[in-house]
Amino acid sequence: MKRVSREQLKLYLVTDSTNLPEDVFLFKIEQALKGGVSFLQIREKERTTYEYVELARKVHDISRSYNVPLVVDDRIDVAMAVDAEGVHLGQSDMPVDVARKILGDKKIIGATAKTVEQAKRAQEMDADYLGVGAIYPTTTKVKTVLTPVETLRDICNSVHIPANAIGGLNSTNIDVLKGVPIAGICVVSAIMKAGDSYEATKGLIEKMDQLGIGGI
Repeated sequence: MKRVSREQLKLYLVTDSTNLPEDVFLFKIEQALKGGVSFLQIREKERTTYEYVELARKVHDISRSYNVPLVVDDRIDVAMAVDAEGVHLGQSDMPVDVARKILGDKKIIGATAKTVEQAKRAQEMDADYLGVGAIYPTTTKVKTVLTPVETLRDICNSVHIPANAIGGLNSTNIDVLKGVPIAGICVVSAIMKAGDSYEATKGLIEKMDQLGIGGI
């Protein structure tokens, strides 16, 4: 059952509301969607559940209007509360197969994988796609372990579900991914910290197209 396409995963934005007033945060997301972001993950580590649900509802209203899937990082309860399209689960989060029992067959479940073994396990548990990285060090608050590009290539060649590269990626350094059969890239700061998230998004897509990265 195909719940997400490789094309949808081409440019995947993970949100970061750090130091942003809510109206600016939501504006940046809308501009990014307008610019061509094709998949969205809301990630909030510091908010209360009430605050998370309220914000996720507003983000989902925007993503729906652009027909872009929204997944919630880690929090299955928040995803269900706002009827998001799915969740993204890290290695220390709920196992994918357990999440599948809770969410059912129609929701998207993404999984983080840093090794071929983790990727194969996620596929067996019915994950829809993989986030692989970090390719570069990141400036987000998430703890990262770097993943070599060769490991990313091996993962892509070991599973049939689509895989995206993540971790410190921007228009100046994604050339290392040229020729790797990824579905797309996941970015945070490259868009969320840009002065103009619309132009940053357009620039990323242009660079990806030049290098033949993603959507294949």
